[in-house]
This record gives sequence, C-alpha cells and structure tokens, in this order.
Amino acid sequence: MSTIQIDRLLDTVVKTGASDLHLTVGRPPTLRLTGELRNLQTKVLDPDDLVTLMKSITPEKSQAELQEDGGCDFGFAYGDAARFRVSVFRQKGNIAIVLRLIPNKLLTFEQIGLPDMVRELIRRPRGMFLVTGPTGSGKTTTLATMIDYINTNYDRHIITMEDPIEYYHQHKKSIVNQRQVGADVPSFSESLRRALRQDPDVILVGEMRDLDTIEAAVRAAETGHLVFGTLHTTGAAKTIDRLVDAFPVSQQNQIRIQLSTTLIAVLSQALLPRIDVKGMVAAYEMLVNTPAVANLIRDNKTFRIDSSIQTGKKLGMQLLDDHLWRLYAEGKIAAEEMVDRAKDPAAISEKVHKQGGQVGRPEFDLEEDAA
Repeated sequence: MSTIQIDRLLDTVVKTGASDLHLTVGRPPTLRLTGELRNLQTKVLDPDDLVTLMKSITPEKSQAELQEDGGCDFGFAYGDAARFRVSVFRQKGNIAIVLRLIPNKLLTFEQIGLPDMVRELIRRPRGMFLVTGPTGSGKTTTLATMIDYINTNYDRHIITMEDPIEYYHQHKKSIVNQRQVGADVPSFSESLRRALRQDPDVILVGEMRDLDTIEAAVRAAETGHLVFGTLHTTGAAKTIDRLVDAFPVSQQNQIRIQLSTTLIAVLSQALLPRIDVKGMVAAYEMLVNTPAVANLIRDNKTFRIDSSIQTGKKLGMQLLDDHLWRLYAEGKIAAEEMVDRAKDPAAISEKVHKQGGQVGRPEFDLEEDAA
C-alpha cells in the first residue's frame, strides 16, 4: 500500500465524518461511524501494508518509541481538512493503527448543546471547572469550545497542557499558548508547576491522571487562576470521590476543604448516536458548586450530591439520566443507547417498560448467543 492510499483513507474519514479509522492485519480498513464499525470495500490488510502505512505517517521519534515500548501516540495535521490523533501499537507481533479525527472547526455552545449556565461560570477569574466522562464522550471538543469562547470574548493569557494537542487555537482577544506533553514539556505536573510562573489567567490540564497533577491543579485554582481539567469519571459525585481518593487518607480531609472552596462546577457528559438525523448528540450532567454542595463535599457526603443536583434545577443543574431521558422522549436517541450510558440503567429500563417501550437490541439472539 502506498502513501496515496493513506491519503485516500484519510479523505474517506473526513468526507464521511467518521470518528476513527482502524487499521489492523486480517481486516479491511474500518471506520467508526456514529459509534458503529464499518468495513471499507477494499483489500484485507496484511503485515506489510501496516508497516508501509505506519512509516508513511509516523515521525521518526515515534517510530523509535514503537520499537522500544511497543506503542506510540502522536498527532498530525492533514492539510487544512483536519487533524488526526494516532495510536500505533503492536499486537500478535504485527502493527495496528487507530486514527482519531479531530475536526479543525471549533464549535459553538449551541452546536454542541452546552448548558447556558456554562457561559456564566467560565467568566469567573478563579476556581476549577471539571469536564468528565468516558473516553470518546467529547470532553476535548467541549473544552475546546469553552477555551474558544474565552479567547473570543475576553483578554486572558490561556495556557493549555495536552497530550497530544488536538484543536489548534489562534490568538484572538486572548493569548493562547498550547504545550504538548512529551514534546514541549515532560509531564502534566511539570507543565503545571512551570505555568504558575508564566502569568496565566486560564490553565487547561488535558488530563488529571495522578496525584501530583491533581495537587498542582487545585493549588493553581486556589491561587487565583481559572483551571479546566478532565477526568474519566461518570457523574459529578464520582468525580469528587475520585479526586479525594487520589490522596493519602491523612490528606483527604484537607483536599475536601480545598475542593469545597475552589470547585466551580463539574460537567459530566456522554456522547450518543442520534436516530432522528445523522450524527451524535451529547447528554450532560451539570453540578454547580453552591454553598449547600460545598458543605456536602467538606462533610464527605458526596452520596447526597445527586439530590442536590435535582433540587438545583433553577440554577442550571441537571442529572445525566434526566437529560438522557429527555433526549429519548424527544425521539433523538434509542432506548438501548440511553440505558447503556445511564448511571442507573435499571431505573431507566423500568421507566421505558412502564411506558410500554422496549429495551433490547434487535440483533441480539439469546439461543445463538448461548450456542
């Protein structure tokens, strides 16, 4: 397979609006389109094809990493059409590649359906705003939209730490400096430590994956910066538990107090294929840190946060399952997709059945499955 072919494959990804391209031995190139895998009508890939494809897109430094560690991640721009985030790895002695399409076009609040409340919250001069959800739930896009909104409307110095950089921001009203972990700086925690000497107003931490990073992010929020961070948690209450649990028991009380004062909001999201039109739709859970919520965080009563969200509707709060139900009731998503993403799948299933609906995938055959 020649480079012309990788170009053709990338063109297909851009034209169809697929989210990912999977290249692996023994299968034709495969797209992920609205959440489902679709084979392209081309030849089945062999080991040599994969080596050629890998060499045509992988920088030398990453090829060395692949040799040493059995895998590498990097990003590249595909003309003006798009950027791709790439993961190359070994499996059964062969190479496999997954390319994730990062659209070049920054979206607006309306286009991604962000709660209106978010606009007001990200005007704050300091505090921590967390965006959470499983991999592939659109966290990067949501954060890029928020950063672009600040960049367009306010004069701020914005520093981002990403692995890799996905959306590229131009300087508008703000100055935006984007640092790639592994290329511009060795780690998230190191980048954060240095950021505080770079006169930032807004700091985006691509991933709060370890104690050092979480600690540094909380400190930055405390010292008068607006900090955005992401975690792979579902739901606001779980997010707070995850942050606290990252600390040794002796420090957990202290971090609860810090979080209760620095946290602005937690936006937890899921991305689902639409059934009314082609495309995807996001469902959001929104927690705003009110004095009542701050008390629950401080007193280690996160199990009561969901009921606080329920009573905080007039403040723009909502539970993920309530938003999922609304999207289902509006005919935008299928019942099984809603149940798959719900925090309480049993309760949502029961609600569907009570209304005479069905949850279950039509292609699911129990007898065949058992055989």
